[in-house]
Amino acid sequence: MHLAVFGGTFDPPHNGHLALSLFARELLALDHLLISVSNNPFKQQKAVSDDHRLAMVELLATEITRTGCCVEVSCWELEKQQLSYTVDLIRHLHKVYPHHTLSLLVGEDSFADFPSWKEPENLMALCNVVVFRRITVPHDHHHQRWQPAITTIDFSCGISSTEVRARVFSGQSITHLVPPSIHRYIVENSLYC
Repeated sequence: MHLAVFGGTFDPPHNGHLALSLFARELLALDHLLISVSNNPFKQQKAVSDDHRLAMVELLATEITRTGCCVEVSCWELEKQQLSYTVDLIRHLHKVYPHHTLSLLVGEDSFADFPSWKEPENLMALCNVVVFRRITVPHDHHHQRWQPAITTIDFSCGISSTEVRARVFSGQSITHLVPPSIHRYIVENSLYC
């Protein structure tokens, strides 16, 4: 069985996260997708509470599941009540899914910081690392260092959680940036205002 892990702060989840998940499912022939809501040490300031982020990721998982992919949301990182590191999550998942092949889905922006992640070499040994790179950006030195240990997939989606938050704060529409269920959740809970 092939399990892919997609982690992030998801503050909020948006259509780029949705598209990446669906793209990965098709290109990597995934049997299972696990979305992990994290306490990223590089993003210590969250705009909304962990409960809101988790609720929105549950909505994202529902959107993905509608297309036929088996999706699970993990709050293991949140439950630790401390900064979370990907290598620890992957070790935990090896215990939970000992017979699965694990792939870690990473956006190019996050992968730029990969050398400063906790135990990057051990992480490479524990799972396949799949980097979704922007088509418009030439390959960087951070890709070359880890080749051929990583898989790169060209993927352009110009949406960011920062942009979504800024648009909400300034009263602009985000209907084209987030799934409808997440849009409703943001409005009903007055998030990012």
